[in-house]
Amino acid sequence: MAGTALVVGSSGIAGGAVAAELVRQGWQVLGLARRPAPQDGVSPVAADLHDPAATAAALAGARPDAVFFTTWSRQANEAENIRVNAAMVRAVLDAVRPAGSVRHVALVTGLKHYLGPFETYGQGSLPETPFREAQGRLDIDNFYYAQEDEVFAAAARDGFTWSVHRPHTIIGKAVGNAMNMGATLAAYATLCRETGRPFRFPGSEAQWNGLTDMTSASQLARHLVWAATTPGAANQAFNVVNGDVFRWKWMWGRIAEWFGLAPAEFDGEILPLEVQMRDDRATWRAIAEREGLVEPDLDRLASPWHTDADLGRPIEVVTDMGKSRRLGFTAYQPTDDAFFALFEQMRAERLIP
Repeated sequence: MAGTALVVGSSGIAGGAVAAELVRQGWQVLGLARRPAPQDGVSPVAADLHDPAATAAALAGARPDAVFFTTWSRQANEAENIRVNAAMVRAVLDAVRPAGSVRHVALVTGLKHYLGPFETYGQGSLPETPFREAQGRLDIDNFYYAQEDEVFAAAARDGFTWSVHRPHTIIGKAVGNAMNMGATLAAYATLCRETGRPFRFPGSEAQWNGLTDMTSASQLARHLVWAATTPGAANQAFNVVNGDVFRWKWMWGRIAEWFGLAPAEFDGEILPLEVQMRDDRATWRAIAEREGLVEPDLDRLASPWHTDADLGRPIEVVTDMGKSRRLGFTAYQPTDDAFFALFEQMRAERLIP
């Protein structure tokens, strides 16, 4: 089913990738963001999802066949996350309802479905890994659940199908994104090379030695479009990862090698990137000026707090994709290749030297 798609959050890591994949597959694409970034084949729609009336006005006349919801808004606590992010989903679905054109809505959430929200992340009684979709919700408030409930209610009312997609940490490019491990590690490696500091793993022993997986933005995009166009995938929640597993003690060396660094020995102590990179803004600005980089503001490129949350987890995290495989989704992406492709893109676009 190629038709008209509305990508909500098109300037983000996931949204930009799914918009590009939809264009590649012949869809007409509307890219909605507060400040849409130029993208080949995508018609920009500027809207603030915190304002339902403005969202409805921006989408007046739009007749999307499918809606891909790939954005969220971080708030001070989980109660506010629930209120604000549920309202954002509701604003979009209310805005497109009058056209009566929507056949499918895809919602991107993530593994916090199993691990809990940031306030209680990785704490309490968690399901065993590998995480499987049959494992239900935690008995705790979570804005992902509130977003899902908005989609489920609208689907029951308006008659469209839905899919929920739960990626692990996403590897992809988006400047100004609040959660971007790939760009954060690229900036960190660049700073280590510049200053002579050791390229030291910042996280926990459990992450260093345990198995894990990740999700490239391109893999997630393929999965989203697959679910929207595969009848058997309708009204299902899916995990989505690259398909390989690795240990950070191996991946850290692969990343170090790409940047011409030697990885530091890991001593088992957590040393967060928020601490290691706390005073690096002026150094990054100097590098950007000397090398002609397009983004001199380190805070728009790196999100150390988010990378620390992932790499500091006290448990092994791996994800089962058997449900998608059984339904025919067989795409695979080696995670080290996904990192290298991102670094090469960032270098080509003058984001890193």
